[in-house]
Amino acid sequence: MDTEAQPTTERDRSPRPDMPGPEGRSRFALVSRITEWLPGGRITLTLPVCLVFLLLLNAFVVQPFQIPSGSMEQGLRIGDRVLVNKLAYRFGAPPRRGDVVVFDGTGYFGHADYIKRVVGVGGDHVVCCDQEGRIEVNGRSVDETAFLHPGDTPSSVPFDVVVPDGRLFLLGDHRSDSSDSRDHLGSPGGGMVPVSDVIGRADWIVWPSGHWRRLDRPAAYARVPAPDGVHG
Repeated sequence: MDTEAQPTTERDRSPRPDMPGPEGRSRFALVSRITEWLPGGRITLTLPVCLVFLLLLNAFVVQPFQIPSGSMEQGLRIGDRVLVNKLAYRFGAPPRRGDVVVFDGTGYFGHADYIKRVVGVGGDHVVCCDQEGRIEVNGRSVDETAFLHPGDTPSSVPFDVVVPDGRLFLLGDHRSDSSDSRDHLGSPGGGMVPVSDVIGRADWIVWPSGHWRRLDRPAAYARVPAPDGVHG
């Protein structure tokens, strides 16, 4: 006797899209257990996550730096806090004349971090002073009055240097109150700091709030030609 085949259906056993799988449930359960165990729950868990994020930000992206002396007055005053862009020179872009940089002075200036302005880069011929008392870079006189401390001269110390490749000639804006490349011409390295020791470029004054501003590169160095034998 023939029997009629009964229709059969197969239940879809795959999980619904909106339902977490076993792995998702286990992770959710783990987080829930941790937050239940911690005093303060999720808020307490958020704090160390934020702290780790800030530490990574400080280590690799941007770092606050407090101005320790009057060597960069009057643009940067004692106690000002600046944000140092640590990525400014990490992708092939070199420091440029006029940049304000923070660098490790160990072996050149002292066992500390310093902040100065870049006056000469690798290959530059830097001289002080021309007939009008101005600094001269690659034969071009530089008018520094926009950022030089009022009453200061570009330098009371004459110098005539050629900056080695991969190094920087650095001066403070308050020339009469700055220990900088001029004071270390007879030291190892001749006062020229390796680019590799630059921590970053100071881009913003962030404290006190009344002094908040961006540190733009001055136009004074824009017309300085490239050193002999260097194009671009």
